[in-house]
Amino acid sequence: MSVSSSHLPAPAALHYLRDETLDPTNLAAYNLYLTVSPAGTRVGVADVRRNKFVVLEDYVPQAATSYGGQLQALAARHDLVGQPGWNHVRLAVQNRHFTLLPAPLVRPGDEGTYLRLHHTVDTQHETVFSYTHSSQEIASVFATESVLATWFRNTYPAGTLLHQTSALLEGLIHQSEPGATRRLYLSIGHHELTIVVIRDKRPEFCNVFAFSSPEDLIYYTILVMQELQLNPDQDSVVVWGDLMHDSELFTILRKYIRHIKFGNRPFDLSYSYRLNELFEYRFFELYSLHLCE
Repeated sequence: MSVSSSHLPAPAALHYLRDETLDPTNLAAYNLYLTVSPAGTRVGVADVRRNKFVVLEDYVPQAATSYGGQLQALAARHDLVGQPGWNHVRLAVQNRHFTLLPAPLVRPGDEGTYLRLHHTVDTQHETVFSYTHSSQEIASVFATESVLATWFRNTYPAGTLLHQTSALLEGLIHQSEPGATRRLYLSIGHHELTIVVIRDKRPEFCNVFAFSSPEDLIYYTILVMQELQLNPDQDSVVVWGDLMHDSELFTILRKYIRHIKFGNRPFDLSYSYRLNELFEYRFFELYSLHLCE
């Protein structure tokens, strides 16, 4: 059921960055990218011809609001979100209700069954989707709010809805090198840690962990490293996400992992100079939507 946008509190903008070359009268020249999570909604716009990000905006909800409510509240007050005419629109949702499977084994209609080991789908309030990583022959099956799914289908019938881990995977595979040894990557969000391990441009591990303290964060990181025979004293770890160089989260990672560093934005894309005020290791999943199909 849709919520009247007039009853939803306006989100607050943490970042509002726009290149002066953006032409709102010609949206067909741009792709619109959206991510939604417990921390809020993020908006990216990329110039298709120039392969360049010209908009990045970050909004936090002013009250406890569903994902669908967040998007409706933003679209009701936004000059771009909710508008038709884009070249393409992609929306990534962040939650722990997903699984990855070999694409040839996925049978349409059985998506809820695949999720059962990880998440029991609430059919009254949730809808299940799948997204295929064609270059990897991997399918991501995930559940999201029906309110969000309905809003997106009605607003952008030709748009692509996917899980945030799919954007992360595409970005990391794009960054990694052929023949490279196994490497661990971290993406840190609002009380959620996504760990991905890639070797030779092929994902070997991907999971999302809930955490409430720096100790939880390092526990899950070391646990995965041990399970996959990676050594915290020898193997490097790359970090993206919502943390600072002097934060408790990065401090504890640096304490237990000898070779740790922050990641970069996706390579081979351009970025407006207005985005230079942001750390390069932030908003990686939003940027990586440009690499999805």
